[in-house]
Amino acid sequence: MQRSATKDQIDNVVSAIESRQYQARPLPGGERVAIGVLYNKGAVDASMFSGMPGVKEVIAVTRPYKLVSRELSSDDTIINVKDIQIGGNNFVIMAGPCAIESYDQAMKIGEAIVNKGAHIFRGGAYKPRTSPYSFQGLGEEGLKIMAKVREQTGMPIITEVMDFQTFDLVESYTDIIQIGTRNMQNFSLLRRAGQSKKPVFLKRGMAATIDEWLMAAEYILEGGNTQVILCERGVRTFVNHSRNTLDLSAVPVVKKETHLPIMMDPSHAGGHRDQVIPLSLASVAVGAHGIMVEVHHEPDKALSDGAQSLYPEQFEHLCRQVHAIRQVL
Repeated sequence: MQRSATKDQIDNVVSAIESRQYQARPLPGGERVAIGVLYNKGAVDASMFSGMPGVKEVIAVTRPYKLVSRELSSDDTIINVKDIQIGGNNFVIMAGPCAIESYDQAMKIGEAIVNKGAHIFRGGAYKPRTSPYSFQGLGEEGLKIMAKVREQTGMPIITEVMDFQTFDLVESYTDIIQIGTRNMQNFSLLRRAGQSKKPVFLKRGMAATIDEWLMAAEYILEGGNTQVILCERGVRTFVNHSRNTLDLSAVPVVKKETHLPIMMDPSHAGGHRDQVIPLSLASVAVGAHGIMVEVHHEPDKALSDGAQSLYPEQFEHLCRQVHAIRQVL
């Protein structure tokens, strides 16, 4: 639509689309609104809409994904979480423990990072673990602890939802809903996320192509939720010097293909503390919109992923380096 398009003009286009048995999905942008035409069986005659008041142009989307496509919306999506903006020229740092273990543990970490550069507090209340005998998280008690960290520090919180059954509960506590790598193609979970009013942090599957990842995001947008943040967290390759291989090349490709913001998780990619800072700095340099890193005040005692967790003083050093690279860029 044109920048000057009125609400009535937008509504008229939506009505025209739906009168032809298609579905319309308006996507608010930074400067203009784009309207996706969904569920068409073949090519759509552009002349049906191109002459309508307020319409700037009609673009045929050539990708299998529509709503996430840069073809549909050239404006970057900016996601607001309280007073924090994710996307565009902003750089956001999410930090905290892999798992919430206790109130004291979460509060010590939260207080250690809040004034050092962290914008959003991350932590796991429900933990998908490879082994059924590993610590699985505190569940709702972990969510309550995170809510207290938010109250004390002022940082919004992000935590992972594992299944459909606990979605409502997680949604009621968190500011951003995370869908982890193992659930990237859990389509019932994606559809439920599409009904949420909360932003969704969608991690790439460990063996997923970029097209598959963007199609997973399409499920969420198709459901009506346009607030999706993509997260590259490393893909599985043949190497054994790191847990996964952080796909830095994904950032410029994703920024070309979609208007959604993309962040990086160097902690899960590297799997070793000494790799986290270099991979974080590379993420800044390659143009990511932010990073998610794990921090623990006593990583040797951590119940989950202590080997890849930064000490608070390392996190402070990382934030200073991130700021320096951002200044250069």
